[in-house]
Amino acid sequence: MRGILNNPQRVKFGTFQSLKSHNYRLYMAGQLVSVSGTWMQTVGLSWLVLKMTGSGVALGAVLAAQFVPVLLLGPLGGLVADQLNKRRIIIATQSSLAVASLLLGVLTELGAIQMWMVYAISVWLGITNAIDNPSRQSFVSEMVENRDVANAVSLNAVVMNSARIIGPGIAGVIIYALGTGSLFIANAASFIAVIGALLAMRVGELNVSERVIRSKGQLVEGFKYVKSSKYLKVPLVMMVLVGTMAFEFQVSFPLFASSTFHQGAGTYAAFMAFMGVGAVMGGLFGATFPRTSITSLAVTSLGFGALILIAAFMPSPVWAMVAMVPMGAASIIFISIANSTLQLNSDPMMRGRVMSLFTVAFLGSTPVGAPIVGFVGQHFGARYSIVIGGIAAIVAGAYGLMHVMKKSPRASIVTLRAADMELVSDSGEAIGMFSQYKTRFKTLLQFKEAG
Repeated sequence: MRGILNNPQRVKFGTFQSLKSHNYRLYMAGQLVSVSGTWMQTVGLSWLVLKMTGSGVALGAVLAAQFVPVLLLGPLGGLVADQLNKRRIIIATQSSLAVASLLLGVLTELGAIQMWMVYAISVWLGITNAIDNPSRQSFVSEMVENRDVANAVSLNAVVMNSARIIGPGIAGVIIYALGTGSLFIANAASFIAVIGALLAMRVGELNVSERVIRSKGQLVEGFKYVKSSKYLKVPLVMMVLVGTMAFEFQVSFPLFASSTFHQGAGTYAAFMAFMGVGAVMGGLFGATFPRTSITSLAVTSLGFGALILIAAFMPSPVWAMVAMVPMGAASIIFISIANSTLQLNSDPMMRGRVMSLFTVAFLGSTPVGAPIVGFVGQHFGARYSIVIGGIAAIVAGAYGLMHVMKKSPRASIVTLRAADMELVSDSGEAIGMFSQYKTRFKTLLQFKEAG
């Protein structure tokens, strides 16, 4: 693997280290507003479909319609991110998402909305996200230094999940007071924040990576690149397993609220909000103790799976909300470790394609998982639509640990702190510079001596 971190130096690391970047501060502020709107729409769209059809399968199909394009076009979106200016791509895609949300809101307000329109707009959102997500994921490393990437990823997770708390809460109020149409229009307006932040950035301070010159075989080259490194391949396989079954809460939670506890949109929104509270806690922990390890990823996956199973069998909505706090923390730690591992161990000229596969594994797997989860919830009970996610996370964790034990002579840790470690050579050998981790990290390191 090519060296990623050059000239390592000792730095004082803090929870909000990456926010020293002016551009990243702007981006985070815009994201908080925009993603809050996106979570509002997630709640509103799920509730709209259930009100229109009463079908868990239809709900799963709508979510699948948003993510089939991500599955099919995600790698192409990654190649576009490697070839073009990422900031300009994101401005264009965010504008497209705003227009789609505005159209959905107007149609709903006019009473003209039909299910085929919901499916069509969902596909529109999916195509846009297939291009948007790889660019946004890889753009993080252009706003901050390499040593701050893991911290930036964790803080981004904090913002995303703060929005998960804010968005559903606002959604419940808007749905009750004004209706779902007004909610979709409000989401369209929220995109102004992130587009404005991108336009206001100091372009000269961005660490713009060298663009890839277009040529034949670049998509295949991306797959081969990932396959050649276990530090890329193993996290992606785990993300496929967990993303397909565990991260289908837009399907399982509405069913859990309505079918199991016979509650309304407020309870569904509360489930999302309480999970978001836990995710914020997990994100702050991840920002303070940034680890990127296959071992820690596997252990986190096992814990995440166990917590999902506990939440699935809570006897009341209140107890379910309590269980969703640690479950949310584990979920975001898992995502942050996987994301950081991939970004820190991919060549800048391949990063867009690598992160597109992360997007496919995390979001693109929804077309497979969402209908399955919806079917299980409708025919076997909403609790079991959550249970299968817990089982998938445990299987993913076991896979990761098995791979670590199988490869025990080699390093299981890719990077611990960006400032204190340098990865060198295509064979994946590493030279580590470690200090003062005894009280903060308990890590077993095994690696070859480098010349």
